[in-house]
Amino acid sequence: MRKEYRGITGRTRRLLQMPEGVNVDFKREASAVHASDLVAFANAATGGTLLIGIDEYTSDDGVQRGQVVGCDVDDGARLSLINKATGCYPNIDVEIFIENLGAKPILRVEIPPGPAKPYCTPSGQYAMRADGRNRAIYPEELLSIFMDREGEQFLFRFRNAVLRLEQQVGGISHSINDGLLQVSQHIHDLDDQLKRTFSRIDQLTDSSKKRSRNMLQTLRDSQESIGNLERLLSEGNGNQQRYQLMLREVEDKLGGLLDNMTGDNGVDG
Repeated sequence: MRKEYRGITGRTRRLLQMPEGVNVDFKREASAVHASDLVAFANAATGGTLLIGIDEYTSDDGVQRGQVVGCDVDDGARLSLINKATGCYPNIDVEIFIENLGAKPILRVEIPPGPAKPYCTPSGQYAMRADGRNRAIYPEELLSIFMDREGEQFLFRFRNAVLRLEQQVGGISHSINDGLLQVSQHIHDLDDQLKRTFSRIDQLTDSSKKRSRNMLQTLRDSQESIGNLERLLSEGNGNQQRYQLMLREVEDKLGGLLDNMTGDNGVDG
């Protein structure tokens, strides 16, 4: 962004056609700028502009306007403005532009609305703009500004907390999904194992009770494995009711199959 202009910018021309007010103030020299001027604009909702090197005059229609007379625009003048801004509490950010270098140079100082209101001078004076002048901030206004700032900070912290929570939930959901895929594969393996076991049990004779007991124990182990998987899911975060119901149905089915095997095959427990 350019900081120096040989002529007068369109923004400055428009401000010169306005009387001093909430958004603009005219100063003859940089030394005429006080910390309270910077504080008043920083505490304003829209900030404001200081035009330095300007005298006021009354136009034919009786309204005060700004007239360019020029001022010192050297490093000393700009440094004095920066020192006054950084001496305020909290520090005030300003942008300084030099204009009209081809004739009578002036300074345009832009003071944006401060994000850390309320601002005060080094001596502890709180001020704001009103009717083309600076005035003290009343206690109830000061309290309102503090409350607004705390409210904004709370909302900022709350939004960040929600964002972090969403990220954590997303990570948990991803982990659960990965775990469910593993559970699904494990159940599929158990199903295959059960099919093979039932096929072998159908081929057993009464003289093969020992082998039948081994197969029965295999079924019981499979049932216990599914129960362990169900407990693992129930200890995790998130709503897993659907998956728990699925596992419970599988477990009930296994229980029924075990009962049938015990009764139909004459296998001792």
